[in-house]
Amino acid sequence: MLNVERKNLGTVSLLNLDGNVVIGETDTLRDVVETLPSNSSVVLDLSHVSLVDAHGLGVLLHVREQAQARDMRLELLNVNEHLRELFRVTHLDGVFQIRCGVEFLQMPVNARHTPIAA
Repeated sequence: MLNVERKNLGTVSLLNLDGNVVIGETDTLRDVVETLPSNSSVVLDLSHVSLVDAHGLGVLLHVREQAQARDMRLELLNVNEHLRELFRVTHLDGVFQIRCGVEFLQMPVNARHTPIAA
């Protein structure tokens, strides 16, 4: 079963996916995306996804279309090597913006700027 956990981070809706994006398991993802407020970005964290089948790729493309129709940006985050190869072979690596977690996080929450005396 594919679980989708939604977190709102300002103008970003972060969706943490846990499970496989395969036929029979994608209704939750579609439902969550349809209910998102019109934010500037939707980020799908795939760090806990190990398998995406052809149906799952179609659903991801549909989610991308939904986001674009609502003027929302869609990014994929933490895509493992196996899935990166799948996106490369299907030429979808040029369709989706794929980032790693380090690129997504601008600064740790507990980081502080310390003034430096001259």
